[in-house]
Amino acid sequence: MFQKRWVSEAVTAVCLTAVVIPQLANADMLDDGQFSLGLRNFYLDRDYHQHQARDSKVGSWSQGFDAQWVSGYTDSPLAIGLDLNAQYAVRLDSTGNDGSLPFSVRDQQTAADYSRAGATLKMRYSKTELKVGDHRPQLPIAYDDSSRQLDTIYQGAMIESQEIEGLKLTAGRFWSVVTRESSNHEKLYKWGTSDALDSEGLDFAGGTYNLSKNLQLSYYYGLLHDIYQQHYAGLMHRADLGNGYALKTDIRYFNNSEAGHALDGKIDNRSYGTLFTLTKNAHMFGLSYQRMLGESVFPTLNGYIPQPYLVNWSSLAFVQPAERSWSVRYGYDFVAMGVPGLTFYSRYTKGTHWDRGGDLSNNQESERNLALAYVVQSGPLKNLAFEWRRTDVKTRYGRGDASGQDYGENRLITTYVFKF
Repeated sequence: MFQKRWVSEAVTAVCLTAVVIPQLANADMLDDGQFSLGLRNFYLDRDYHQHQARDSKVGSWSQGFDAQWVSGYTDSPLAIGLDLNAQYAVRLDSTGNDGSLPFSVRDQQTAADYSRAGATLKMRYSKTELKVGDHRPQLPIAYDDSSRQLDTIYQGAMIESQEIEGLKLTAGRFWSVVTRESSNHEKLYKWGTSDALDSEGLDFAGGTYNLSKNLQLSYYYGLLHDIYQQHYAGLMHRADLGNGYALKTDIRYFNNSEAGHALDGKIDNRSYGTLFTLTKNAHMFGLSYQRMLGESVFPTLNGYIPQPYLVNWSSLAFVQPAERSWSVRYGYDFVAMGVPGLTFYSRYTKGTHWDRGGDLSNNQESERNLALAYVVQSGPLKNLAFEWRRTDVKTRYGRGDASGQDYGENRLITTYVFKF
């Protein structure tokens, strides 16, 4: 059954459309628009192997729908457009809480379905664009989570400007979020705490500058009011080594500390990471190192929104106090063997020196990732995509001296997007 909140949001979006579009619509806005419907079938199965695990198995199977109307712009000096979106997912099966679907602690049951809808008003002048409403950002200080069924949706205002060649500037504020396993808009707060420690919003500003076609610098600043502030600096360089070899270098640094009234207390975390990626024809080889400094865990937003700008981010994240982690990875594109659309990816990550405080010995953890994906290249099913992901994680300790995590997980994902 569709939830009441979705109905309310859908009615609001429809009303906004009915009021705004007749005033804004012209041939360019409508003719340049595009409607798409994304289908996503998502299956997750996780088996816990550690002694006295609360659940021996959790998992879910669901079907999701993601409808998006992206309009063109009015033919005016200040061009205006309006984007609409709606997402809906239905549970096909579930066991326990795997973080993919809304879960009721009281009923110990995932929701039968969940949904959300919204709109984004956009205005463009020259090469500067302002968007107010729903967002799916991919920024160092706020990132879209598409790891499960429905995406994370932020609400706020964001402006992007590319008036200077090679320089992209971004600024804005997000005041609420709908996380991947929810239908509800909620204020932002630090993951690991409760919504009793809500922030009034996340302000951010920054940009990327291409010094050359092979060298890019980035800086962003984020302020989660009265909780934490975050500085990010990044450098990316590409080098042609000859004979078909290419090397990409990523260097990334975060500095996190408490802000304002420090609702979650002192935050002391800094991290740096380096990722080297070597490619040769269909082969990809990667090596990375990441170091956490300070006494706090790396702060993330509610809903355990991911931070892929950390070079070793994964299911375990490797963001504990003083933790040092490294990873090796390998990928292959089977187009070299005459099978276009088929790709393979693998990664192994090990984290050590995790400071548990007091007289407790240091913790350590490891994770192995395998992924095999195929996209149909032609015919009536062209662009239909299939993906299998395997994850195995191990952590030496849990709380106190209890045994840590030890589980294996499979994900099967089928996606297809209809474009009209």
